[in-house]
Amino acid sequence: MADVTLPQLGETVTEGTITRWFKNVGDTVRADEPLFEVSTDKVDTEVPSPIAGTLSEIRVQAGETVAVGTVIAVVGASSAAAPAPAAAAPVAPVVAAPAPAPVAAAPAPAPTRAPAAAPKPAPAPAAAPAPAPTRAPAAA
Repeated sequence: MADVTLPQLGETVTEGTITRWFKNVGDTVRADEPLFEVSTDKVDTEVPSPIAGTLSEIRVQAGETVAVGTVIAVVGASSAAAPAPAAAAPVAPVVAAPAPAPVAAAPAPAPTRAPAAAPKPAPAPAAAPAPAPTRAPAAA
């Protein structure tokens, strides 16, 4: 997991207001992909994600003003960012349910029109027979 902080956007900038988020919690984020937009007294800019992964937490909502260096979001690794599905719940033994009775399938609709058959390709030309050997003239 990596904390996303409000970056220093100028020498005299001490705080910024998050104006909007481009991603929601659970969204996949690529490194250097715009993650949020911030407004300061000097600049309005998009701030990229410092890491690839999944946005697992937004700590500062749009419209809130925070100091430079404040953790505003958390990006986790793609596979680890998704919460474990009820890992703490006890696992009940699985009982096989009887198979449902087969359902009669509806008859297939009659074909409306068969597509025209594709023309057969022309056969490949046969190889030409090899020339017969010729006799050399007899020596005199």
